[in-house]
Amino acid sequence: MEEHFVVTFARGFGTGGKEIASRLAKELGVHCYENRILMLASQMSGLDEALFDDVNEKVRERGGFSNFLRGLPRSFSYITRDKPFVSDDKLFEYQKKIIENLADTESCVIVGKCADFVLKGRKNIVSIYIEAPRAFCVARTIEHMGVTEEVANATIERTDQYRADYYAYYTHGNYWTNPVNYDMTLNSEKAGIDNCVRVIKDYMVIKGILQDK
Repeated sequence: MEEHFVVTFARGFGTGGKEIASRLAKELGVHCYENRILMLASQMSGLDEALFDDVNEKVRERGGFSNFLRGLPRSFSYITRDKPFVSDDKLFEYQKKIIENLADTESCVIVGKCADFVLKGRKNIVSIYIEAPRAFCVARTIEHMGVTEEVANATIERTDQYRADYYAYYTHGNYWTNPVNYDMTLNSEKAGIDNCVRVIKDYMVIKGILQDK
């Protein structure tokens, strides 16, 4: 088996995809990366020389880059997009480098950020898409965000549109919900959160990434 593996997640808003990714990472004993990647990429795209020097040093050390990422503050569980997608090619390039460096230096789980596309063609990459019916997503959003049904629906629609536009732009026309992009697409309402984690781990065994215990 290869030394490192990465499980990438794409997910509809409110599906529980982030929770599934976090639980999977915990059970596998690896780190789950999402918004800290964007935070560092944003800082790097501002051309902060001191930060570049620091990151370059971390990349040279085994595991140092991921340790640097883990040191960044955690962000909120839900980050919604209030504005339409506007491309930022420089930001994406730094984000892409961060994802590639993580894949080179450790086993991990990466949520969003077109990670399945960035790491396409590499061995020991498992790409997952999580979806669920709108009613299920609305109920989860109301529960987790404490908002009305109207706000929940608007948030889901706006955020999913942002993610779709983002994916289409940076993958040069591919579409976010295309099942061909992923190893596996799971319906989190029908399967349940825990069973999604179990199925993904079973698939990793089938693919030869995990040892069967």
